[in-house]
Amino acid sequence: MVKIIAEFCQNHNGDYHLLQEMIHQAAESGAVYGKMQTIFADDLTFRERFEQGVEQDGVIKVIKRPYQAEYARLKGLEIGYEQQAQFIEDCNRYGLIPMTTCFTRGAVEPLSQLKWGAIKVASYDCGAAPLLKGLATEFKHIIVSTGASYDEEIKGAAAILKVFGSDYAFLHCVTIYPTPLCEMHLNRMLFLKQFASDVGLSSHPLTARDGIKADLVAVYLGAEYIERHFTILSADQTRDGPVSIVPHHLKEMVRFSMMSKPDQKLYLDTEVPDLDIMMGKATRDLSHAELLNRDYYRGRFATHVSGRVIYNWEDVEPENDCMNEQTDGRCRI
Repeated sequence: MVKIIAEFCQNHNGDYHLLQEMIHQAAESGAVYGKMQTIFADDLTFRERFEQGVEQDGVIKVIKRPYQAEYARLKGLEIGYEQQAQFIEDCNRYGLIPMTTCFTRGAVEPLSQLKWGAIKVASYDCGAAPLLKGLATEFKHIIVSTGASYDEEIKGAAAILKVFGSDYAFLHCVTIYPTPLCEMHLNRMLFLKQFASDVGLSSHPLTARDGIKADLVAVYLGAEYIERHFTILSADQTRDGPVSIVPHHLKEMVRFSMMSKPDQKLYLDTEVPDLDIMMGKATRDLSHAELLNRDYYRGRFATHVSGRVIYNWEDVEPENDCMNEQTDGRCRI
């Protein structure tokens, strides 16, 4: 049966009691993993070009994402390390495997002090070799999203994780939010199979329009993992609400995964007539939208040490590493 990752992201709105209820309902609905994101506003990087963005002849060249507004938004959504320890306990209590996304090299050591069942690498860090090496040193089970990543970055990530003997999986992802079904390119999982024995899908379709169609097709194609943003609120109550599933979607996915392949095929033929448009290509160039998002999100967070910003892909000497400058588990300027 497919292993479903309920990605809580910031759908908790900074309210830990809401996050606890999400854990409870995700577990009751059949999720295997409960995942949060270790995000701190102080790790956000200021990059001048995103303050106003760039548009030429009606074409966006750089997206607009002002620093101060993003900092204020993220500050109200933080879940500190003490509550992350509680998150792990709550997941274990309800039978979920606790997982988080590590967004900076500075977070590797404090996260390693907690009892995570798995660690997640975001799409934009698939090519960040120093981060991957740090995580592979501390964590055995690593799941890597590969959206907006070049083929060579994926090959490199696999090589690193194999050297460390990691138990790892690659998730296909298209970093367009929301992702139209015609941009899903589910055949990409075939490419990933060259580098990982376990592959899956991390998807972000517009739930009100496309539901879990792409996820069901991915299950039929043999995905070992499906990751979807999960909420128990209405779609308009959180930033990620429009691309999030609710408990009945999760239950439907579990039921489908337990069907025989012939029954799955019959269901898809009947209920998902647009299956073919989701298949796409196993190898392809990144779209303009994906490249725009790669430009912003790759480097969105970094480790801050003594006035220097250290990005996840940068090699630094050990004496300059933020592990030597921890205060509350985060690295500060």
